[in-house]
Amino acid sequence: MSEFGRENPQFYLTAPTACPYLPGKYERKVFTHLVGEKASALNDILTQGGFRRSQNIAYRPACEACKACVSVRVRVDEFQPSRTFRRIIKRNADLIGEELPPQPSADQYALFRDYLDMRHAEGGMAEMTVLDYAMMVEDTHVETRVIEYRRRGPDSGIRGRGRGPLIAVALTDVLSDGLSMVYSFFDPDMADRSLGTFMILDHIERARKAGLPYVYLGYWVKGSPKMGYKIRFAPQEHLTGTGWLRVEGEDDAQD
Repeated sequence: MSEFGRENPQFYLTAPTACPYLPGKYERKVFTHLVGEKASALNDILTQGGFRRSQNIAYRPACEACKACVSVRVRVDEFQPSRTFRRIIKRNADLIGEELPPQPSADQYALFRDYLDMRHAEGGMAEMTVLDYAMMVEDTHVETRVIEYRRRGPDSGIRGRGRGPLIAVALTDVLSDGLSMVYSFFDPDMADRSLGTFMILDHIERARKAGLPYVYLGYWVKGSPKMGYKIRFAPQEHLTGTGWLRVEGEDDAQD
């Protein structure tokens, strides 16, 4: 990419494709590249404007006849875990997440494949190879962390790392105003732990400790069961045509 392209991002529009969330709908996306020295600053601005990151691409929906995708961020300082959330935190008190650089590993890919095969066998990521996974993790020009969750060991409080098999993983961007959860996956045989919910709760606590006001959860799609869980983390803000609007969640949405 030329120096002009690095300093002045160009935006592109995709062709219509079938919507993965709402049957009978078609989606289009506007996207740009996140490269160069200003990639982190650009990622901050775009995330605050409703974009998401995938590798070195920032994108957001640009559908002509549908506005169902709504950007969601949790208000960290005001968040108070519900009784359900407190049970999930207690259930996973034996886990600890270790922050690592964005580097893939064989353990991560094995868990990733198990997760896809059990939870998203028909999804768009189902055919991802080990090379595809490596690119998803390490192809980043912004501040990114991999958080690996394992069971606590006797020295976890000192070293900040667990022991034993890998149980869950989160790929997370560190922004100037929060944490953005890019992608997460977990052991599908541990459904009773509600690990997806636990990782969000853990990120809210991480953001709180870091003095960051938000955790960005990506898009909530009203009417899509697979996205319903995001509305549970309240209070939160939704991006509207006039800016971010505070809303309350629905704690009884599906896990």
